[in-house]
Amino acid sequence: MNEHILLAYVFDGKGGGVQFSGDSVAEQIAAKDSFAWVHLDANLPDAKHWLEQELSYLDPFIVEALIAEETRPRMMQIGDGALLILRGVNPSKNATPEDMVSIRLWFDENRVISLRRRKIGAVADIAKKVAVGKGPKNAGHFIGMLISLMLARMEPVLADLSEETDDIEEQVSENRGTALREGIINIRKKAIMLRRYLAPQRDEIGQLRMSDLDILDDMHRRQLQECYNHAVRHVEDLDAIRERAQIVKDEIANLLSDRLNKNMYVLSVIAAIFLPLGFLTGLLGINVGGIPGAENDMAFWVFCGMLITLVVLQIWLFKKLKWF
Repeated sequence: MNEHILLAYVFDGKGGGVQFSGDSVAEQIAAKDSFAWVHLDANLPDAKHWLEQELSYLDPFIVEALIAEETRPRMMQIGDGALLILRGVNPSKNATPEDMVSIRLWFDENRVISLRRRKIGAVADIAKKVAVGKGPKNAGHFIGMLISLMLARMEPVLADLSEETDDIEEQVSENRGTALREGIINIRKKAIMLRRYLAPQRDEIGQLRMSDLDILDDMHRRQLQECYNHAVRHVEDLDAIRERAQIVKDEIANLLSDRLNKNMYVLSVIAAIFLPLGFLTGLLGINVGGIPGAENDMAFWVFCGMLITLVVLQIWLFKKLKWF
């Protein structure tokens, strides 16, 4: 059983291809008179064994890079081929888009060998294109198409992230931002995580575009230039979202600070009003002889009137001093 082999194609050079399986996969991949692609599941131990046994011409360094547990976007030219590691959004159900999944590739003039540990949507997109005769015609076209499809799948994610930021900005402008702190923190976290992989991937595409690989002709380099431009725009969009999120976060902090200052101001005014009242009631409430009005039945009501008058005078004075 070859459960580690997920897809295998031999292309006709015109956009179409024939899918194959079984023992003929290694033979077709090794052939030098055709262009073939095999896609493997790196989670299965048989994938490494198959690479080492059936594709023994691959450098051990390449094999280790293709099956590595953790990867970051990078490109390394080795002879007439190149090692390429890319990241794309996670298409799995209930997955978070910023949890980007990797695809590892080795390609040269006659073959593309790709591995993945988690499902990546751009691979299925290429298979669909091959089925209708619009697939890659050669290795350079394959790489450009794959990168373009991966970047296209990122656009809706970035658009949704930008819309979320717009919504929170609008709510903050309506002075309802104090309950949005968690939302804006999550947006900023997503933007940082996406940029963590997109920025090196942008540099990787630029490095590939400027490489001296013979399998990349002028058309392929123009395609990679467009991919590079898209990657640059995505990184700039993420930078803008991150900066906007920081501005919104600062605005929310200002709203909280203003609200706290306002509450503290009100409490201070109330304390200032009741400070002399508390002093007078405390002074006249001491249990010693000689308290004025102690023998007068109307003394309590007179004292209450004095307190009310004092409060009115305080309010008038505070307004005149523009304390409120």
